[in-house]
Amino acid sequence: MNPLLHHQQTLRNCTLCPSMIGPVITGTPVLSPVYLIGQAPGAREGDIGRPFGWTAGKTLFGWFSRIGLDEERFRRRVYIAAVCRCFPGKKPKGGDRVPNGKEIDNCAPWLHAEVKLLKPQLIIPVGKLAIQQCLPVTRLVEVIGSAHRISLAGIATDAVPLPHPSGASTWHRTEPGKTLLERALTLIHDHPAWNEICKAAP
Repeated sequence: MNPLLHHQQTLRNCTLCPSMIGPVITGTPVLSPVYLIGQAPGAREGDIGRPFGWTAGKTLFGWFSRIGLDEERFRRRVYIAAVCRCFPGKKPKGGDRVPNGKEIDNCAPWLHAEVKLLKPQLIIPVGKLAIQQCLPVTRLVEVIGSAHRISLAGIATDAVPLPHPSGASTWHRTEPGKTLLERALTLIHDHPAWNEICKAAP
């Protein structure tokens, strides 16, 4: 059995976080050299059954389509993970709740297990919460637009962070975010691991 498939079957039975709203959302269990980390599923991903299945996903996959992989091929060739795998619920005044420290800690072993299984050559953390799991960051302008050599779960790899593609955020649509996003996408496009998955059989 694909070890990632077994991992995901176990992950879907996780009930460690009582405030999180299931189901657990996972991507395709593909043994990929590229590993994408999002923040957490949104309200609609539970019904859709896949990560980045709504508005933010349209923007994200639009970015990747520009550098060689449309959504369908991306989902087949890249392992899509998240800091937390269940929907955190809504904030009292609207918007999705950000997972708390305990919830992030509860989910971290799943992420670390995947990194150890995949040994990815390239990690793409999307949004500040995901980036913070890979490297220190206070402001996005400090890390987006650059490649970073990191160690995650004991695995040495490259990380190229991206901003969150949320429609509520203007960061990636205004300067300097717009230019830094383009630099990051160029770095991903030029990375050997990206070239490998672009050339892979359908």
